Amino acid sequence: MRFLVGVAVVAMAFAMPGVARAEQSAPGTESRPVLSSAEAARYTEADYLRLSGTYAAPTADPWRPRPITTPRPDFVVGGATHATVQQAVNAAFAAGGTARRAIAVLPGTYTGTVFIPTGTPPLTLYGVGRPEDVRLELTLDAIMTPAAWAAAVNPSGQYVEGDPAWEMYQSCATRTTATVGTNCATVMWSQIPDLRLRGLTITNTLLDTVDRGTHQAVALRTDADRTQLEFMRLISRQDTFLANAVDPERIARVVVRHSYIEGDTDFVFGRASAVFTHTRFHLVSTRKPSGGVVFAPNTAPAFRYGFLVRHSALTADSGYETAPTPTGHFGRSWDQGASTTGYLPGITPNGQLVIRDSYLGPGFDTAAPWSPAATTSRPFSARVDPGRDLDDVDHNRLWERGNVGPSA
Repeated sequence: MRFLVGVAVVAMAFAMPGVARAEQSAPGTESRPVLSSAEAARYTEADYLRLSGTYAAPTADPWRPRPITTPRPDFVVGGATHATVQQAVNAAFAAGGTARRAIAVLPGTYTGTVFIPTGTPPLTLYGVGRPEDVRLELTLDAIMTPAAWAAAVNPSGQYVEGDPAWEMYQSCATRTTATVGTNCATVMWSQIPDLRLRGLTITNTLLDTVDRGTHQAVALRTDADRTQLEFMRLISRQDTFLANAVDPERIARVVVRHSYIEGDTDFVFGRASAVFTHTRFHLVSTRKPSGGVVFAPNTAPAFRYGFLVRHSALTADSGYETAPTPTGHFGRSWDQGASTTGYLPGITPNGQLVIRDSYLGPGFDTAAPWSPAATTSRPFSARVDPGRDLDDVDHNRLWERGNVGPSA
């Protein structure tokens, strides 16, 4: 019930008579750009999901994912056969083939990582019962040393040479850098296309055990095309959900529905073409009491589609809501790879995001809801001139349309 109440705020917001309707007239302002109805027509779920292949030569490949079903499981976690989710994933890998396999996870707390390697058949991984009762979790920090990371991830030799996920484990455990970095600080990491996740809570339990500094701690990382999430709870603080494309030259599509994602800094980020509907994004102040950021897309500069948020809710906790001056931010572009060069138009990723037809709760900076870019601190800059190019690489591509609520 607690999970359903959290998601229900999305639908309730539009029915409540006290919720203010936003004018949000196009073109908006330089700090708060708004799409016209004609401009918004190119930002639909079908648009974000219609192309696959490479950015250089995309292929028309419409993806219209239906709601996730929970078929009779091939493997059950928490019962007589598999004690951990990783054991069930290994069994699915060993089964091979191209037919979809289903893993059911019984209620309980499963402490450890889950690595789903390339070569695993398409998976449906689902919780039995309420999402909050099926918990996958571990405490990982991007600034851990590789040795400390290996000790946390593999304390009892869960990963051994010859295992399907051994290469994924080794890629982090044998790093020669001082720290493992963001990509390794991940509780669940999937490399396979056609992954379906339903009814699970994935938590990186680093949470408030560290200061407000840079402590990336990923709950879920997905690397491949046609990833689908429904009725999920993803919880961390910085970098909760990485909707990724492991090959920077190829398109990866993600769909998230009826879910809850919590964090305080860039907690939904990545280069995927991702569509979020009926999902609540909740900004918390328990570790970082001000200046939090929800989204940080690093979309390929020549590609039109990064993140689309529709019929969803952006909310903040009481620390943000009661602050004398609200400081929450909807998002910022992630200028990945440009720390030494600065932003290079047409070369550096230029995050793309549209938030439309959604509820924007209190606690956000209504005058300047978009933060300067991550990595470069590039100031937010939007075009508001007539006939503007919505993909101009010299400006940001972060837009609003038709939202409601106190921060709209």
